[in-house]
Amino acid sequence: MKSSCRLAFAIAVLCMVLGSPSAAQTPASPATGDAQIYEKFRAWMTAQPADAQGDPLDRYRGALAASGLGRAEIERQLRIIREQGQQLEIERWNRILTSSAPAFNTKPNAFLVDMTRDRAPGRALDVGMGQGRNALYLAQQGWTVTGFDPADKAVAAAQEEAKRLGVPLTALVMRDDQFDFGRNQWDLIVLSYVGVRDLAPRLYDALKPGGIVVVEAFHRDATKSASIGGAVVFDTNELLKLFERFRVLHYEDVEGPGDFGRQRTRLVRLCAQKP
Repeated sequence: MKSSCRLAFAIAVLCMVLGSPSAAQTPASPATGDAQIYEKFRAWMTAQPADAQGDPLDRYRGALAASGLGRAEIERQLRIIREQGQQLEIERWNRILTSSAPAFNTKPNAFLVDMTRDRAPGRALDVGMGQGRNALYLAQQGWTVTGFDPADKAVAAAQEEAKRLGVPLTALVMRDDQFDFGRNQWDLIVLSYVGVRDLAPRLYDALKPGGIVVVEAFHRDATKSASIGGAVVFDTNELLKLFERFRVLHYEDVEGPGDFGRQRTRLVRLCAQKP
């Protein structure tokens, strides 16, 4: 869903996760206290231009000062964001991904289904697996699946559903900087609404020759009507450039319902193969 989600908070984690389901336009439950302070910062972050320069916390300090807050309160809020931000982000996605009334597509990603329909099952990796909608689908199709996500309750939900369905699934509570992608390990790597930019070189090495990556995310135009985390937002043809070492099997830039937010918007999709 998110992530991928997935870095010891130096804001790099936040920027990654803000673009993971894994930080699309899915609403979280109303926040209170420290969580509310974090949510305000999160909303401010998603509204920043893609080419914004400098330390986000320094820029946010200026925004808080401009709003009239005193120095002591500003520093208190920044301390909460700095020290608790990563855990608050995880808790946010635990709430979203395990909600009894989910505001995201709980079925497998349609593009993933299309791209794997005629492909022989092998070893698959689901980056930022969320509650397992894609990983569980692949396992049911005969793939040997590993997925990871920092949202522990979502991962636990995936494990429970795998048991109920009677399919094997390796589901890990990890960030992408903690996971060992290996070399020549995977026949398929799934990146569905998770951060991709920093992972592309690692994905190439991790795939077996002939293996594929499947990516779906938002086009930057989608941010004109909704607040979406930058890591899952891509410019025109940007995915083609990120995966230029790969053989592109399919690329599309289309209007359609996003898996997160469920609104009709502009999406980008890519399926690329390691030669």
